[in-house]
Amino acid sequence: MSRRWGAELRDDGTTRFALWAPDRDAVMLEIDGATTLAMSADGDGWFTATVAAPAGTRYRFRCGDLIVPDPASRAQSGGVHGWSLVIDPAYPWSVADWRGRPWEETVLIELHAGVLGGFRGVMDQIPTLAALGFTAVELMPVGAFGGTRNWGYDGVLPYAPAEAYGAPADLKALVDEAHAFGVSVFLDVVYNHFGPDGNYLNAYAADFFDAGVDTPWGGAVAVARAPVHRFFVDNALMWLGEYRIDGLRFDAVHAIADPAFLDAMATEVRAAFPDRHIHLVLENEENDADRLEHGGYDAQWNDDFHNVMHVLLTGETSAYYGDFADRPAERLARCLSEGFIYQGEGSPNHDGKPRGKPSAHLSPTRFVAFLQNHDQVGNRALGERLTLLTDTARLRAATALLLLGPQIPLFFMGDEQGSESPFLFFTDFHDELADAVREGRRKEFAKFDAFADPAARERIPDPNALATFDRSRPQPGPDATGWRDLIRDLIALRQSAIVPHLSGAKALGAEATGDAAVTARWQLGDGSILTIAIDLAYDPDPLPQGDGELLHVEGERFAAWIAR
Repeated sequence: MSRRWGAELRDDGTTRFALWAPDRDAVMLEIDGATTLAMSADGDGWFTATVAAPAGTRYRFRCGDLIVPDPASRAQSGGVHGWSLVIDPAYPWSVADWRGRPWEETVLIELHAGVLGGFRGVMDQIPTLAALGFTAVELMPVGAFGGTRNWGYDGVLPYAPAEAYGAPADLKALVDEAHAFGVSVFLDVVYNHFGPDGNYLNAYAADFFDAGVDTPWGGAVAVARAPVHRFFVDNALMWLGEYRIDGLRFDAVHAIADPAFLDAMATEVRAAFPDRHIHLVLENEENDADRLEHGGYDAQWNDDFHNVMHVLLTGETSAYYGDFADRPAERLARCLSEGFIYQGEGSPNHDGKPRGKPSAHLSPTRFVAFLQNHDQVGNRALGERLTLLTDTARLRAATALLLLGPQIPLFFMGDEQGSESPFLFFTDFHDELADAVREGRRKEFAKFDAFADPAARERIPDPNALATFDRSRPQPGPDATGWRDLIRDLIALRQSAIVPHLSGAKALGAEATGDAAVTARWQLGDGSILTIAIDLAYDPDPLPQGDGELLHVEGERFAAWIAR
């Protein structure tokens, strides 16, 4: 018997509806404009019904006095508390033979669909980003959330693209357009929690969560239970299959706390798409190298790279940056040579508990490096970018390191044009929830030196204000042309001199050559040696001389050589 969530449109014009509601003895299916009918209890908490319901039909479920949307709704009408829609997954793809791009070619830029004008607005950005050389765009989560604006990590209907961004067909049109320009599309998915507005699962399926495993968002999702496992794995398969998404970034998997689930999901995804370049990337605060060893996952976001680079570029050492304040050049050297900085050592920001596992044996392409992303900009109280936190010369040198090092580079929207506009934390909650989010946001920053004074915290923008959202739209910076030229040139150099030889690359070591200076070397897959030297001190010393052909010089602060 099929144990699939949601509404499945059949060729005969009927639709099969299914809901797992183990806490209920009866569930009714409501079809808009038609009578309500009882669903069949099929055992193990499943309720199903098959009725005439063509694409576009609005429906919902009645569990006693409670009316709820389909948690696996493919689209909504009237928000997350409204009607779910039957969707025809067929789409007239114009790039029908797209198979994706190899991982080594990946140069990512992270985008938020909402501030860019929805799926059609992102679609308009594709030609420009492709011309700069970006080979992949990564969308922040698009699953339906409460209100009309949100980062996406408060989603409650992970199968349904947010109405504010467009219809399912609009997202497919975006993917099709990207593929026409040779650009892959990645999607950030959230399988570790649900948002606070519009999640009804606890009301009829309390076992969807494990109250005994605590997370910052409450009980952990109970992925060891078959219906919960199926809910999330089928969601991944939907994005990769129906929408032809090329890669998924799994948010905060440390909060899932079930490596067996992660491994099983990767195995099933790989088996489903044997002929495509499908890329699976983790965010994992625990620096779990095991998930990167056996081919299930391509890489992990390397927060360690960002954190130590941020300390070197800005001098900030508050909160979690304190883990990287001591001997930052040595820490950067370890990052470039071995991947993770914390590989089992105690971390002050984690109460001295050991963090991470050994990673020196892993390929550098197992790590996604970045100077900024939605978290590292938006989780600042005032959303400032590095363009306002450091000087241009050092930021250009750091950008050269990002693009010419062998780790997979990721940019954040606006980086490509030197944007100075903030990216702020925004939501669209109301009443008591809005108050709780606003005050929680301000309380969170009490541990930062600049906001220790309660009066200073009053300057933190209200997440629910429309102006906060509007201010977060990236605008070109005063030297947008210079940044575009730099990034275009560096990506072209990366693709010609480094990418063809990244497969099989391995680190040969790195060393701190000053308080803010590092020299690192790698052997590429063809046997050539890549050497990079960087100095982020305010008063840099002369860079050491590398061997081979000089690839790029960035002022007095960065140089790269390759010896064939």
